[in-house]
Amino acid sequence: MLKDNIKSIRKSKGLSQEELAIKLNVVRQTISKWEQGLSVPDSEILISISEVLETPVSTLLGENISESKVDDMKALSEKLEIINLQLSKRKESILKFWNWTFISICLITVMVFIGTAKMGNIYMELDYNKPEYAVLGVAINSFEWIFIRISPIILIVSIIGIILTRKKA
Repeated sequence: MLKDNIKSIRKSKGLSQEELAIKLNVVRQTISKWEQGLSVPDSEILISISEVLETPVSTLLGENISESKVDDMKALSEKLEIINLQLSKRKESILKFWNWTFISICLITVMVFIGTAKMGNIYMELDYNKPEYAVLGVAINSFEWIFIRISPIILIVSIIGIILTRKKA
């Protein structure tokens, strides 16, 4: 009973005999003897085993632990692995989306900047005596004035965003 329970719980926790021995400050051969039923731990060590394996002493001393619990843990770990993969893929797709968004913002900003530079001061050539041209001239002048001041900030933020969201090799 005790020997089988120590072995099955140790394995279900993913510990080797060596790892359990290190945590209990005993040699590996002692763990092996307990699991073979050649010796039994004293009461103090039994309490330490229950703490390390996060299992009540009564469970260690009780009936054999069914393999179904080990199988349940394997199934649970497989499900958790699948969930981790799905979350990883989702995170990767979100990063990819934001990376392309920042690249697009950067490109649009550069294209608009080049467009405004090539247009020159088109608002200076408009006839401001006509109201519709006056409104258009003020609108173009206002856009250019605001855009020229904000575009460096947009570019810097976009470049930082591209760097932070790029796929790491």
